[in-house]
Amino acid sequence: MTPTWKTAASTLVADLQTVFGDRLRSVVAYGPRLEGDEDAPLSCLALVASLEAGDLEKCAQLAHRWGRADLAIPLVVPEGEFRRSLDAFPLEYGEIIRAHERVQGDDPFVGVAIATADLRRACELQARSHLLHLRESFIETGGRPAAVGRLVAASAPGFTALLRNVARLSGVNTSDRVEATRSGGRAAGMTDAMVTDMLNLEREPGVPAADPSRLFPEYLAAVEQLSQVVDRWHDS
Repeated sequence: MTPTWKTAASTLVADLQTVFGDRLRSVVAYGPRLEGDEDAPLSCLALVASLEAGDLEKCAQLAHRWGRADLAIPLVVPEGEFRRSLDAFPLEYGEIIRAHERVQGDDPFVGVAIATADLRRACELQARSHLLHLRESFIETGGRPAAVGRLVAASAPGFTALLRNVARLSGVNTSDRVEATRSGGRAAGMTDAMVTDMLNLEREPGVPAADPSRLFPEYLAAVEQLSQVVDRWHDS
């Protein structure tokens, strides 16, 4: 059976070929839709030889059509810019590289490598930012259990994404979302139970406990630990 996302991907490729012609170099699909979340729109990266204002105007005219086809607005990037910006967006591009499917053209990631130093620095920034926002947001809840539960649930996707980035930092390269998340947790010394709770929250809106605030203390400690681990990574 053809995966449902491929129909949407074919629609996107046809439209981009109309806009860019032979300037369209490759298209890859990535994100939650490929990893089993049927409710998520399909995310795609399109690399082109050149990108001008007129191209953006033509794409803008297709935005409503793409929404109806359950497509996220594609990330359209000139080839040269993509390669020059790997150091600026090591987490974002690294996640696409980790789990993607080629839709059109050659695989753009052959021979592409993200420098470990760039990845470590970005992981530290992400971890410390997550920690600061988690502390601030907890104060804003006033300590109310229901509000704390919503905070934990809302921040879970960012945390699990961070764990997958740490997995790549530790040399784990797997397209399996769950295994990548667990590998990042193990690299940071977290318990499997903690990672499982956060993985459940990544996909489910509710908190799997009678007391929705029960996860916060361990969660906060895990983020603090993760920040320290990434900060010391260059010493390991």
